[in-house]
Amino acid sequence: MRVGVIDDDETALAFIRSVLTERGHVCVPFRRGRDLIGTLPRDTFDLLVIDWNLPDIGGLEIVRWARANIAVPPAMLMLTARHDRDDIVAALEAGADDYIVKPETAKVVAARIDAVLRRTLRRDGDNEPEVFGRYSFDSQGEHVLFDGRVIELTPKEYALALHFFQRRDRPLSRAYLLECVWKSAAGLSTRTLDMHVSRLRAKLQLRSENGYRLQTVFGYGYRLDTYVSAAQDDVADAL
Repeated sequence: MRVGVIDDDETALAFIRSVLTERGHVCVPFRRGRDLIGTLPRDTFDLLVIDWNLPDIGGLEIVRWARANIAVPPAMLMLTARHDRDDIVAALEAGADDYIVKPETAKVVAARIDAVLRRTLRRDGDNEPEVFGRYSFDSQGEHVLFDGRVIELTPKEYALALHFFQRRDRPLSRAYLLECVWKSAAGLSTRTLDMHVSRLRAKLQLRSENGYRLQTVFGYGYRLDTYVSAAQDDVADAL
């Protein structure tokens, strides 16, 4: 998972980075609220870990801004020294998914982060197939079934396809996909990603009549759109 962390305290940033990297997540640090808000419209995160007291824009304002301005905002967890109950209620009502009062142990912070991500996305390591309409993902064999027919994919193609389906209807930036699937955006050409996307479109027949269409979001990345099939439309019209 790709996690944005905002805190102006270097010790706190290092602590969260350590917790996240130990769990296998990619940590993207920020120190000013304006930098994070400027990044959110053009990049993708699965989770934001947000301090309340920042030098420019407060954490509560960031939560409110993300809920109001990002079509599908990431999960958001407040990690702050503010412990007043009214503050906790205000953060949750503004749209935060959880609230942790500092200081807290690494074990507890990791467990709370996992819990938030679990509510947002199915975690890696589950062995049951994931089914999306006519598509079924077998994590053990790393292949996809379409109407029961096996479609052979390379490991990178499988990981990329699963990222799209788990985050369907959400724009995903090129940097996000390169970091999550290839584990690094450094030194990799976006052409590598574009070629894999092209192959997925063809192999998985990602067209609207099959329930999903993989769209290019120009200047940003890609989005897997969900479509109601014609058969489902007929059923809906009959009801």
